[in-house]
Amino acid sequence: MDRTFRIADHYVTVSTPGAVDSLSLLPSFRPFVCEPTDDGERLFSITLDDSLQPVPKSQREHVHDFDTGNGVIKVDDCADGGSQFIIRDINDAPCALLIAEVGFRQYHCALNGSYNMRSFGLNSAMMLAFAQAGALAGTLLLHASLVRQNGWGYAFTAKSGTGKSTQVANWLRYLPDCDMMNDDNPVVRMIDGKPVIYGSPWSGKTPCYRNVQAPLGALTLIDRAKTNSVEKLDPLTAFTVLLPAISSMKWNKMLYQHQCDTVIQVIGSTDCYTLHCLPDRESAVICNQTIRKA
Repeated sequence: MDRTFRIADHYVTVSTPGAVDSLSLLPSFRPFVCEPTDDGERLFSITLDDSLQPVPKSQREHVHDFDTGNGVIKVDDCADGGSQFIIRDINDAPCALLIAEVGFRQYHCALNGSYNMRSFGLNSAMMLAFAQAGALAGTLLLHASLVRQNGWGYAFTAKSGTGKSTQVANWLRYLPDCDMMNDDNPVVRMIDGKPVIYGSPWSGKTPCYRNVQAPLGALTLIDRAKTNSVEKLDPLTAFTVLLPAISSMKWNKMLYQHQCDTVIQVIGSTDCYTLHCLPDRESAVICNQTIRKA
């Protein structure tokens, strides 16, 4: 059974054997379900096959392990030019084997374990594939909390626990005409030379899975401080703020270069700030007065 999803105006397809429905493992993807497209412009496709076996060790080379915060993903480069990923959960249990063909448009995936493990494995595989294929299409997954006001999207990024969700919560509580678009992994695309930001099926601990979009009004780094103030960033500083906030693939030079190029385009067309703040109403008001577009 095939399922097509439209995420950030990209089409992606998941193929499952027989009548198995991938949506049962991907509940957060329900708002992104769409009719199949025949135009051939899919960002990527994943085929599920639990009989899939790892690439023989003689035909691959281990290049990287990275910690997602919810587990570890082991990355191998394959002799045929593709890539292999072993996705392990927070208990170090293997949940998914993902193999990318050359070009990061076609993927094959085997799932393992309980329902929760399989759901986690497929969701992680989808996120990984989206970040990789998206890199080649001027699309970034951004670690940020995202609020919309009067049609503009405002993204707040910070290290986990620093207060990006708190700042968005204060906008929702104290400022007019605001709604949350995503609380952990919105998507940024450059379209006609302008950055557009989208909700996604990935939103961390907050169940905010919205198929919505807005022009990106500003990107703001949260910095805990004893007083509230806003500092506009120069392009070089903005680059150093935005680059660590994306789901980057430093182990693959080609993908990483594409991501860096898109980051440069985003900061060249978006105002970037640091908000030095307390977690209070005043910080939301001061920030809003400085960065809002309308």
